[in-house]
Amino acid sequence: MIVVTGATGNIGRPLTQAVAEAGHQVTAVSRHSTTVPNGVRHVTADLARPASLKPALAGAKALFLLLSGDLHATGAHPADLIGEAAASGVRRIVLLSTLGVATRPYGPTRIAMRELEDILRESGLEWAILRPGGFASNALWWAESVRTRQVVAAPFGDVGVPVIDPADIAAVAAACLLDDRHTGGVYELTGPEVITPRRQTEAIAAALGSPVRFHELTRDEAKTAMTQSMPAELADDTLDILGSPNPAELRVSPDVQRVLGRAPLPFTDWAARNVAAFR
Repeated sequence: MIVVTGATGNIGRPLTQAVAEAGHQVTAVSRHSTTVPNGVRHVTADLARPASLKPALAGAKALFLLLSGDLHATGAHPADLIGEAAASGVRRIVLLSTLGVATRPYGPTRIAMRELEDILRESGLEWAILRPGGFASNALWWAESVRTRQVVAAPFGDVGVPVIDPADIAAVAAACLLDDRHTGGVYELTGPEVITPRRQTEAIAAALGSPVRFHELTRDEAKTAMTQSMPAELADDTLDILGSPNPAELRVSPDVQRVLGRAPLPFTDWAARNVAAFR
């Protein structure tokens, strides 16, 4: 049995599907009831209460651990999830970390995530750590404004990073859960090229076949919007990267190619697959 947390999200959903299609039993975990692929077991749990994960972990051999936003906040104890997994007999954990652990190690959320990585390394379990950069799916923040006003509103319009398609993160996670060769691996995951919000807007417009205007937000305006769905510290860390990426954050990593044997998917592919969200 393999347990996938965050199973309703942009990574968890394709990961659940991929592991199930590979012939493994899967338990999909989310905070709320949801539909899952045929043959997949669903368990409702709140990772902020680690004990609530216990029913999902019964009989599991591997766990994909994706932390919800509140588990990045000050005072959270995500390490308890690793302890709960170990106590339940889980042998392997694949942790979704962040590239910022390596590129900006002194931010508050990065320090906390580095500590969690270290706890996992020292847990006695098999492990792999995924460190993605910016997600292509963050463009879904723009979906409503594109649908209603044909506009993308974002900060730092001409500053880019190599955003990664969540489908590639899911594919790498599946490989790490299922293949012993990836035990002890730390993988930095990026897309194939640096792309700016303005160019992302052009890709969405091309997928739609209709014009979309780009409107540049100030940093303060962007933070106000972001803190509706994440802690302020995490919003500030994210905006620091988006506004002034350092050379390590601009680097295109070879790790997707190394694990999957193919290049990472470009943003244009993500936009074409998700165009319905913007109509």
